[in-house]
Amino acid sequence: MLVVETIARVRRDHEVHQKGIKEIARDRGLSRNTVRKILRGEETSFRYDRSRQPHPKLGPWTAALDEMLEANEGRRRRERLTVARMASLLREQGYEGGYDAVRRYVRRWKAARSGGGEQAFVPLWFAPGEAYQFDWSHEVVVLAGVTTTVKVAHVRLCHSRMFLSVAYPRETQEMVFDAHERAFQFFGGTCCRGIYDNMGTAVDAVFVGKERRFNRRFEQMCSHHLVEPVACTPRAGWEKGQVENQVGNVREWLFTPRLHVASYEELNTWLAERCLQIAAERRHPEVSDRTIAAVFAEEKAALIAYRGPFDGFHEVQVRASKTCLVRFDRNRYSVAARAANRAVALRAYADRIEVRLDGDVVAQHQRVFGRDRTVYDPWHYVPVLVRKPGALRNGAPFRDWSLPPMLTRVRRRLGEGDAADRQFVEILAAVTEHGLDAIESACAEALASGPCTSAVVLNHLARQRQPAPPEPLETAPTLGLPPAADCGRYDALRTRVGEAHHGTP
Repeated sequence: MLVVETIARVRRDHEVHQKGIKEIARDRGLSRNTVRKILRGEETSFRYDRSRQPHPKLGPWTAALDEMLEANEGRRRRERLTVARMASLLREQGYEGGYDAVRRYVRRWKAARSGGGEQAFVPLWFAPGEAYQFDWSHEVVVLAGVTTTVKVAHVRLCHSRMFLSVAYPRETQEMVFDAHERAFQFFGGTCCRGIYDNMGTAVDAVFVGKERRFNRRFEQMCSHHLVEPVACTPRAGWEKGQVENQVGNVREWLFTPRLHVASYEELNTWLAERCLQIAAERRHPEVSDRTIAAVFAEEKAALIAYRGPFDGFHEVQVRASKTCLVRFDRNRYSVAARAANRAVALRAYADRIEVRLDGDVVAQHQRVFGRDRTVYDPWHYVPVLVRKPGALRNGAPFRDWSLPPMLTRVRRRLGEGDAADRQFVEILAAVTEHGLDAIESACAEALASGPCTSAVVLNHLARQRQPAPPEPLETAPTLGLPPAADCGRYDALRTRVGEAHHGTP
């Protein structure tokens, strides 16, 4: 194959140094016909394109390979066979050729199916406030000293290119809701349309064309913010190409080199600040004389005003165990004793767990991630302690229980043993009725008075609960004078009674 440098030397030998074809062929080690071909044409390079590829060994197996390729097109991406696997299957059937022949055939087959050329696209344009795009990516950070893969939600305004990235431990629906709330608060509003891929947290069914059946809770979130959701065509990432490109850019701008953070809160605070900095520094791709932040300042007036937070939870029906625990996302959370062994509704938020029984909240916990972790609220088990006070000593919920200071001192004053446990449980049981502040005050008074038992604490509590005596009423001055003595009135009364008794008319 002739390289460009050889062609250039031959042309200079002939035109500049006035050498003949025979001399050039001898000096350059080329045939005379090759030298003539170079000199007679004006081409500076030669390329040979094979119009027909012979397959001496693959020929008998092309039909079988075509069947594999046709079947491969109908499979999911993760289930498709690689070219190496196809070559291996052909060898099992008797094919004796090499892998390279199979690879070339597959490449030509795919080129013919795609029309023999690259796909072409139409540039998109969006009016201010018209649409935003949403997508997920996976990034690696060092979180609390541990290398962790975090899931990053990306929201990007199509007109101004203003964007926000938020990191989460999951890609679940409650995280989607939280990402939208953060983004809409960050932007100060939202757009008329939201462009998504066909993620399972938003789309329940994909039909022909653009028709979709969106998830009911996702539809509620969009309805709350007055957003029309639009799902892309499967495997057509160019329909939301802005946010697709943002994923790669954000990985370079924000996550390279690898970040070291203590918590998700710290990471998301830093990401929001960096998004603002990048918007203020980088030029808008279509309005090169202005920054993204400047274009966003104009687009902000066209956004739909932020309508307040959407109650973004994912609800599941679970059953509380006899030990007052519910299981969710491979972890367990305690609930109030009255919910034991009953069906409850668990609402999962991005940062907390809420459990309801017949509409009443029976548990609220900070959400934990990982697996096989149990989160207790010891106050949930106090009604059980009334019947089983011995559980106070070895009950798992009461390990390292951080009680208020006055209750801690009373517990220490009561000492140890079954009798002390029963007395302390009586005091704890009063908290559910009278409140922790009232019990703390009663404990403080009991500790100050000397002897400290459950009876003394509850006595002080009862005194606090007694109503204050009423204030004396003011009386009129005339009501305060002593009555005048008049015995005649008494005699007249006696005379009248006697006459009535003897029948005197």
